[in-house]
Amino acid sequence: MADEDATAFVLRLGRALHALGYSSHRIEDLLADAAQRLGLEGQFFTTPTAIFAAFGVQERQRTFLVRVEPGDLHLERLGRVQEIAEEVLGGTKTPRMGLAALDALDRETPRWGITITTVAFGIAGGCAACLLGGGAPEVAAAAALAMLTGWAVAARLLPGDLRLFHEPFAAFVVSLAASALATRTPLSTYLATLGGLIVWLPGLTLSMAMSELNAQHLVSGTARLTGAIMRFLVLMFGVALGSRVAQLAFGAATPAVPTPLPPWSEWVALSLAPFAFTVLMRARPKDAPAILGVCVAAVLGSRAGSRAFGPELGVFAGSLVAGLLSNWLARVRHTPALVTLSPALLLLVPGSVGFRSLALLLDKEVVNGIEAAFRMVIMFAALVAGLQVAGIAVPAPRLRTGPQAPR
Repeated sequence: MADEDATAFVLRLGRALHALGYSSHRIEDLLADAAQRLGLEGQFFTTPTAIFAAFGVQERQRTFLVRVEPGDLHLERLGRVQEIAEEVLGGTKTPRMGLAALDALDRETPRWGITITTVAFGIAGGCAACLLGGGAPEVAAAAALAMLTGWAVAARLLPGDLRLFHEPFAAFVVSLAASALATRTPLSTYLATLGGLIVWLPGLTLSMAMSELNAQHLVSGTARLTGAIMRFLVLMFGVALGSRVAQLAFGAATPAVPTPLPPWSEWVALSLAPFAFTVLMRARPKDAPAILGVCVAAVLGSRAGSRAFGPELGVFAGSLVAGLLSNWLARVRHTPALVTLSPALLLLVPGSVGFRSLALLLDKEVVNGIEAAFRMVIMFAALVAGLQVAGIAVPAPRLRTGPQAPR
């Protein structure tokens, strides 16, 4: 019975880590550590949609298949899951108690309500438009459109199976509204649309895919990369459809060149964006100061690297700083490194470059579109390289354990 409970806990831990946004190779490492500490001989293989686990010696293995769906980051629950795992592996909880704790965690109500989540969407969209060089009209439009799509998702306006299409629906609504608004007032449609959709761009997914490929986890990395590309294409389809409908209904918008806000506004945006990410990634309020510090340091490192090596390789310096600080804080605060690393990567990942690449290709500017796509690949490679160097210099902490867990 003890082995059965330990096996069930390891499988349940894998499902929890997968649902909360861990990368495949990291899940495999954590499950291998947990199984070894609980006295089990286990082998694990994880993909974005399944976990395969085999327990026992080669000749008498018991194999389990856990069907899962890719989950979104939930930074608070990541920390709670890590605490539960450490309590079980350290002996203060039995595996059966750990199972009950993980099940209870799933039943907890969300910390952040619809109103705060909607405001966070708006802050993220407005800050993105500001940091990308937009003026007051672009910032206001991006914030309003991001709040609209955020409210629709937080309030679960789309019924049932239609929620699977919330990304193309959001892209269509944002593009339609931005294009229609641009016919009435001078407005950069591109920046307003990009700011309104910045939360939906799969930049983190692409980063995770590149990291998995770099770790030689080819199956999971390729699958995740394909999924991210499909999300980009679906978003661009919604944007193209919304723009065309707006043109037919309201006429063609006059191209406008945005007037950037004063330089101090970037610092305001840089200060507000991490608090929005704290809500959107569902972190704890007490994690906000650490998230802010890592985000600011990562952006400053990226800008210093851009001046020294160019904008493409400047991402390397930013991700290196973010990785070093996040791994160090994880050791000091006893929380997962993703708590501070993920929001910082949102400010560094070149998702907007990928969006621009597809937008240029839709406008039949093939050469410029391919050039932007190549820049995106270089930037993602630099980002992953920075994280890898940071992981070697300051390794991310493993699960803490004490005496042998009770069996």
